[in-house]
Amino acid sequence: MSASVVVTGLGIASPNGLGTKDYWSATLRGKSGIGRITRFDPTGYPAQLAGEIQGFEAKKHLPQRLLPQTDRMTRLALVAADWALEDAGVKPDTLSEFDMGVVTASSSGGFEFGQNELQKLWSQGSQHVSAYQSFAWFYAVNSGQISIRNGMKGPSGVVVSDQAGGLDALAQARRQIRKGTPLIVSGSIDASICTWGWVAQGASGRLSTGTDPERAYLPFDADASGFVPGEGGAILILENESAARKRGAKVYGEIAGYGATIDPKPGSDRAPGLRKAIELALADAGVGPRDVDVVFADAAAIPELDRIESEALVQVFGPRGVPVTAPKTMTGRLYSGAAPLDVATALLAIQEGLIPPTVHTAAISDYQLDLVTGEPRRANVRTALVLARGYHGFNSALVVRGFHESSNNQLQNTGS
Repeated sequence: MSASVVVTGLGIASPNGLGTKDYWSATLRGKSGIGRITRFDPTGYPAQLAGEIQGFEAKKHLPQRLLPQTDRMTRLALVAADWALEDAGVKPDTLSEFDMGVVTASSSGGFEFGQNELQKLWSQGSQHVSAYQSFAWFYAVNSGQISIRNGMKGPSGVVVSDQAGGLDALAQARRQIRKGTPLIVSGSIDASICTWGWVAQGASGRLSTGTDPERAYLPFDADASGFVPGEGGAILILENESAARKRGAKVYGEIAGYGATIDPKPGSDRAPGLRKAIELALADAGVGPRDVDVVFADAAAIPELDRIESEALVQVFGPRGVPVTAPKTMTGRLYSGAAPLDVATALLAIQEGLIPPTVHTAAISDYQLDLVTGEPRRANVRTALVLARGYHGFNSALVVRGFHESSNNQLQNTGS
């Protein structure tokens, strides 16, 4: 039997809350972090809303020498990793450097890094470094900086599969732990709220152009017309269960199952791959549909994609067969950071016995979903399914399962 892989630490940076305690409190209250962009003047752009993290001052958390070497997303990732390690009770300098690794994901964050690098080059009269080189550097920088800062020389890497990447990174981290590495830092902090990135994101045709923060991002709703991007995500500490128990760590829950598929070519007669990804994840976890207590939806807010997701859920669980929620309506879609944040939220829901709500939206009755709206729903949450999809057909599904130990029921105040 493969070794169990558990989550022992959370580091959250979200538009509606910095730190686990603040984020969870805001989410249960239905507090939204979506508003008009302040990072640059969005006047003249079709999409003008985003989920921005407010009040983050890197100089309060990081050494001064690191600031010129990093961009906003890397700084957020470094701080979130610090919070996650503290939450897990892990002091990297007391562990073997080859017993710790880093596996993260990235999607759109390279735009901001690339824009900054190209601006430097242009100001120096040189354009010899391509945008792709800038992106390649950025994809490595989050994982590399976390590794360097914490002296981690075990298996490391960055997964790039658009918005599904956060789940894929956690799955890769689980593989590395099962191969023998005791601890992996994983998850993602992502986004690119900058002018170059905004143009690129807008080209997808999937961004909401609404100007009312409460009506712009409405997954499964009759008025769904695109999503609102956001910045942030979550960094998680994954460990071999026996090693975590041995050192007396609290355990949020287990990464129990994973499945991934690619959609067929557009125009194909074959069905979308999301249902198959769900079935693979359930089979990997050794659970059936009746064992799942809540689904954290991908929630694209694109009518065709919402229909595909709702059909997959009905096919697997039956009409209104399982509570469904999308707390990302309070943060915006955080690209590869969205799914790790959903995983962290699912683990908190397991701890607290509360399913957070989907705000500002009401599911179309034809979708046959039991969408949790309005207020948190009390429930005995033992097993949760998290879904994520990326551009060009990526589908990923992750099952997390709780342990319900009395020693795990106190939320830490880390990072708040």
